[in-house]
Amino acid sequence: MNAFQKLGLEENIIKAITDLGFEKPSEVQEKSIPLLLENDSDLVALAQTGTGKTAAFGFPMLQKIDVESRTTQGLILSPTRELCLQITNEIKQYGKYYKGLNVTAIYGGASITDQAREVKRGAQIIVATPGRMKDMISRRLVDISKIEYAVLDEADEMLNMGFFEDITDILSHTPKEKSTWLFSATMPKEVSVIAKKFMRSPIEITVGNKNESTNQVSHEYYLVNARDRYQALKRLCDANPDIFSVIFCRTKRDTQKVAENLIEDGYSAGALHGDLSQNQRDLVMKSFRNKQIQMLVATDVAARGIDVDDITHVINYQLPDEPEIYTHRSGRTGRAGKTGISMVIVSKSEVRKIKSIERIIKKEFEKKEIPYGMEICEVQLMSLADKIHNTEVNHEIDKYLTSINELFKDTTKDELIKKFFSVEFTRFYNYYQKTKNLNATDSRGSDRDSDGGRDYDKSDNSTRYFINVGQKDNFDWMKLKDFLKEVLELGRDDIFKVDVKESFSFFNTESELTPKILAFFTDFKHDGRFVNVEVSEDKGGGTSRNKRRSSGGGGKRSGGDSKPRGERRSGSFRGDSGGRSNRSDRSERSDSRSDRKSETRSKRSSDSSTSNRSDRRSNSDSKPAEASVSRPRRSRRK
Repeated sequence: MNAFQKLGLEENIIKAITDLGFEKPSEVQEKSIPLLLENDSDLVALAQTGTGKTAAFGFPMLQKIDVESRTTQGLILSPTRELCLQITNEIKQYGKYYKGLNVTAIYGGASITDQAREVKRGAQIIVATPGRMKDMISRRLVDISKIEYAVLDEADEMLNMGFFEDITDILSHTPKEKSTWLFSATMPKEVSVIAKKFMRSPIEITVGNKNESTNQVSHEYYLVNARDRYQALKRLCDANPDIFSVIFCRTKRDTQKVAENLIEDGYSAGALHGDLSQNQRDLVMKSFRNKQIQMLVATDVAARGIDVDDITHVINYQLPDEPEIYTHRSGRTGRAGKTGISMVIVSKSEVRKIKSIERIIKKEFEKKEIPYGMEICEVQLMSLADKIHNTEVNHEIDKYLTSINELFKDTTKDELIKKFFSVEFTRFYNYYQKTKNLNATDSRGSDRDSDGGRDYDKSDNSTRYFINVGQKDNFDWMKLKDFLKEVLELGRDDIFKVDVKESFSFFNTESELTPKILAFFTDFKHDGRFVNVEVSEDKGGGTSRNKRRSSGGGGKRSGGDSKPRGERRSGSFRGDSGGRSNRSDRSERSDSRSDRKSETRSKRSSDSSTSNRSDRRSNSDSKPAEASVSRPRRSRRK
C-alpha cells in the first residue's frame, strides 16, 4: 500500500501523487492530513518553510470539496503573488484527475477583470493575496459567503507584512461554521490573536519546536569590519564555486546596490525588491528558477514565496530588524530533504544579535573565518579540475585535434596542464594575491567612544571632519551618526567620535574614506540647504584628562560669547553661540576654545579643499578598495 494511502487519501489524489514522484509524506503531512480528513475542526500547524505544507492542506481540501458544484468552497490566503501562483499550480497538479475542478489565483498586478471572469466561471477553490481579495470583495466580484474551508498560509509572514486588518475584513465575509486551517513557520503573538479571534478550539500540531530552525540547515557567522562587508560577501561566493543562493538585505536600496556591484564584478546576480514592476519580478524569478541567476539579492518582503528546492546557501548580508525573521530566511535552504547553509556577515556591534537568534531557533552558530585569497584560489583551481575530470568528451572536437596537436607538439604533458589551468587560476591569483585579511577580532576594549561605535586608540589612522549641522537642526550624536551612516552608505562602526554642538558638529572616519566623504558633500542638500563638510586638524580630543588640558580649556567649558568661526563661514545654518555638547558621555567634551581653534584651521584649508572636490568626486568609488582591482569574471552556470 502506498504510504499516502495509509493517510486516507482517495484514488484521484494518489494517482496525481504517483505522477509527481512523491514516495512518502513529510512529517507535517503525516500529522495534518488524517486530522483534516476525519474532522471538521480548526487547525493550527507550525512547520518550517519547505516542509510540504501546501500538500498538507491541499490534499484534504481537494478530497472534501464538491467539484460538481460551481460554488466557491475553499479560500487560501497567502502573503505574496509568487506564493499565490505557486500554491495555485500545485493544487491544480494535485487535483488534475478531478474533472471540472477550477482553481483560480487572485493577486495584484494582473487584470482584475480577467480574474473576476475566472471566478464567475465557477471557482471551487480561490487562492488569493489579502490586498487583491479585499478589493474584489468590496467590488462584489467574488462571493465567499458559502466557503467551507479557509486556509491562512504563512500566517506569520502575512501579519509581518501588515495584513491583519485585511485578513480580519476578509474573514468577516465568511460563514462562522467554516473550518479554518492556519499554517505558519513561527508563532508570534499576532498569530495567536488571529487564532483566538477566528478559530474555535483549534487542534495544534508542531513539527519540531516552535520557531525552531530545521535540522537540515547549518548556521555560520563571519565577523568583519562594517566597511569590508561587500568584500566578505564576494569571498564567500568565490569560496563556494557551485553556490546557488539568496542574499538578504534590509532595504530596497541596499538590495539594488549589492546586486549591481555583483553584476559589475562578474557574478551572475539579480535583485528582487518592491520597486520592481511585476514583469521585472517575474523575469528575475524565472531566471533564478532556471539557474541563469546564481545569486538572488532580495529584501525579506520580496523573497516571501520563493520556493526553490536547490538553494545551497542563504547569505544574510545584513541581519533582519526582527530576530524571528531570520527563521524565514534560513528556511529558504535545506528544503525537500536536502541540506543547506545559512551564513551571516556581522560587524562587531552586531555580534550580540547572534545570541538572540540562537535563543529563538534553538541552534548554535559556528563562528568561521572569511577565507584568505590564496585559499580561494586553491578552491577555484580544484573546482575547475573536478569539472574537467567529470566532463564527457564531445567527439565533434576530433576533427580539430590535428591542428591542436601540431600547436602543442613541443609541449610536455605537465606544461600543457599548467598552461591550461593557468588560464583560470591566474585571474584569481592576480586579484587575490595582495588582498588583506578581512576577519575582525571580537574585542571589547574600554576605550570606546560615547556613541557606542568602534574601538580606537592614539595611533588610529582616522580623519576628523567639521559639518555645519548641529542641535539647531534637531541632531544629537545618535541622530547625526545615523544620518551620516545612511546618506554615505557606511556601517555603524565607520562613523565614530561624533560631537554635536549648537550649529555645527564633528565626526571621524577612517582616513581611507576621506575622498568619498568630501566628494559626496560637494553639493549635498538637507532639507533644501547645502551641507558643508571639511577636514579638521583637530583629531577629536576625547576621554583623556591630559588631552583636555593640552587643548587649552582646562576642566570647565568657557561661555562661548562669540559665534564659532565654522558657523559664520557656512551661512546656511545661522544660530547662537556654539559650545553646548549634547553627548551622553560628558567626559568626551572639548572646551569652546579648542573648538574655535579647530574651526580656524578648517577655515585655512577650506579654499584648497573646495577647489579639489571635483577631482575627489571623480576619483572616489562607492565600492571598497579591494573592488578596484579587476576581478576575474565568473563563468556562467550551466
